[in-house]
Amino acid sequence: MTKILEKPDSFYDSFTRKPAQQGTTHYCPGCGHGILNKLIGEAISDLEIQDQTLMVGPVGCGVFLYYYYDVAAVSSPHGRASAVGTGVARANPDGVTIVYQGDGDLAAIGTNNAIHAANRGENMIVFFVNNTVYGMTGGQLAPTTLIGQKTTTSPYGRTEKNDGQPLRMAEIMATLDGPVLVARVAVNNPKNVMQARKVIRKGLQAQKDKLGYVFIEVLAQCPTNWRLSPEESCQYLDDVVAEYFPMKVFKDKIEEATPLGRDLKESNYEEVLEVIGAKEMQERDVEIAPLPYPEVRLTSAGFGGQGVLSLGLLIAEIQMKRGREVTWLPSYGPEMRGGVANCGVVISDQSIGSPVVENPNILIAMNKPSTDKFAVLVPEDGLILYNSSMVDELPKGIKTSQVYPIDATGMAKKAGNVKAANSAMLGALARLTGLLTLEELSDFITYYFPKSEIGDINRKLSHLGWDAVSEPREV
Repeated sequence: MTKILEKPDSFYDSFTRKPAQQGTTHYCPGCGHGILNKLIGEAISDLEIQDQTLMVGPVGCGVFLYYYYDVAAVSSPHGRASAVGTGVARANPDGVTIVYQGDGDLAAIGTNNAIHAANRGENMIVFFVNNTVYGMTGGQLAPTTLIGQKTTTSPYGRTEKNDGQPLRMAEIMATLDGPVLVARVAVNNPKNVMQARKVIRKGLQAQKDKLGYVFIEVLAQCPTNWRLSPEESCQYLDDVVAEYFPMKVFKDKIEEATPLGRDLKESNYEEVLEVIGAKEMQERDVEIAPLPYPEVRLTSAGFGGQGVLSLGLLIAEIQMKRGREVTWLPSYGPEMRGGVANCGVVISDQSIGSPVVENPNILIAMNKPSTDKFAVLVPEDGLILYNSSMVDELPKGIKTSQVYPIDATGMAKKAGNVKAANSAMLGALARLTGLLTLEELSDFITYYFPKSEIGDINRKLSHLGWDAVSEPREV
């Protein structure tokens, strides 16, 4: 068993974040995080789970965990550690997943993720460090800040009228059916540290045995943001913090818990092809045209309601049915209808590195704001299709000479449904690039619009868009 004054085997011999700090952590003097880190490290070593452990770090004071623990580790976006932990735990059912979060990270931006992970009873242990402030970013008011406590954003003290009561996360978690162990401990004096040590080991043993979700709230002193000496902060935790956040085991179902198994089913490629409809495409003797670029990076943009997102999705789905690698990444403004919207589609015969389209080699612009924003980003060998019904003037600085006006909205009005203008653009795209055939487009329109009247209009417009392609416009 690890001796109290020894560095646990699960820690690196030296910490390489900064050359001058190879023997110490980055935490402030007197901070409770360092004590908690050591207790977790000791338990990992003594329970012999170092090779199984997968640690998820937060955005906050615990962000540099991967510099200290010699285990598999991943950093998560702010507040999302419980969500990332869910993925880690399910993808590695034989591992021991440790999620480490602060009060700002878990109880503010991450409340939703944390509560639902607990409610599902995920196989993970969550250490929730509660020092009643946002520690890393300067001591702002947190969901756990006490009534009357002064912070940088509550200089007169927290009030119930303005800020509500502090959240008691352990009590909240204990009301859920999913967790098998919920407790609150502290690391401010030897007695509390030894009690915390017992609870932490029990929680990690439950993880080793795959018994389900464990939540351990850890009251930690923060001398820097409390503006107290380390000694004073330890006493303040006992006298003030623990009065509102009592230390106790709120729920313990470990003795009656049974191993929680979520077996991973290996994907069967043939089954996947059948589910997405690509098997039928593969069985058809269809000659697939090569891509117009080694990697197609397409942007479809316009107002919300013009079908720019579904236009990109349809292109992506057709290419996926052809067996190609695809990504589709939507982006839209605050209004679902009338707001600015765009999506990026990447198509390749090789693995795709990023779904983000910064410089599209194909642009479909359904309105003037989208044309003004994206047309100048298209490279010299790129292609621009713009809705000439709504765009009468092109921006200066366009590099490509392949700029085609398509009277998409005008044709859609004549056909009786202005919302179908995107089908006209798809028809034009099909003719200019070979990314899809009119037959494929017709099949997808039938799938998306089973009502014959709407389907007929969209099929008609796809043919009108095909026929509308003429000479490119001079720019």
